Amino acid sequence: MPALYIMIPAALLLVAIAIYVFFWAVDSGQYDDLDSPAHSILFDDQDPGHQAALQETPPSKEPDSYA
Repeated sequence: MPALYIMIPAALLLVAIAIYVFFWAVDSGQYDDLDSPAHSILFDDQDPGHQAALQETPPSKEPDSYA
């Protein structure tokens, strides 16, 4: 029985954190475009139209090395 005094508030805290993260993701635009990534797998890598679309997207700002 004493374990419930710890587990119930812990469960409520986890639910509150999950709800906060969900609303943060919605507000930051994580769910804005769900169709384009799903359809991009259907395109052939050798298709010139697909390659042109890939070149139009701005490059990511990732470092060249992780050293």
